[in-house]
Amino acid sequence: MRDHFALLADYNRWMNASLHVAALRLPEGGLAEPRGAFFGSILGTLNHLVVADTIWLQRFAGNDPGHWRALRPLADLPVPRRLDEAACADLHAWWERRQLLDQAIADWIAALQPHDLERAIAYRNMAGQPHGRRLSHLLLHFFNHQAHHRGQATTLFHQLGVDVGPTDLLLRLPAA
Repeated sequence: MRDHFALLADYNRWMNASLHVAALRLPEGGLAEPRGAFFGSILGTLNHLVVADTIWLQRFAGNDPGHWRALRPLADLPVPRRLDEAACADLHAWWERRQLLDQAIADWIAALQPHDLERAIAYRNMAGQPHGRRLSHLLLHFFNHQAHHRGQATTLFHQLGVDVGPTDLLLRLPAA
């Protein structure tokens, strides 16, 4: 399963780079302009992904068995308090944070051992309620959540006439 998660980490990084390139093509103010999306604007949607990824990665780091070094730098990031928090004020700040998160994700996934995926992860949700689930299942949620909101962002870009480019995971699959 670890190779599947490594593929999803690669796909995550590739798609975020595509969103960054698309965002650079927007006119001034286009990124933050309200679009009627669930998180308001394209920047609001991109910020939500940074917030949610930070929350989950910090939860994972809190369950570190001692060899998840890639997650340690994320412990110093501010803990998000709301899912609609404006973690990054502009595209430059978003891209810096996005690259930090994407590198940590890729490095962490590469360091996971098969038995890590079966570990139970204890965490508290945003309301403070305790939960526990298997890491492999939480990673499925983690990567699916990213794809869901990136899909919303690509729709918003499309509505503005900006082509994000190809988005199919198939393009990241290694040849047989």
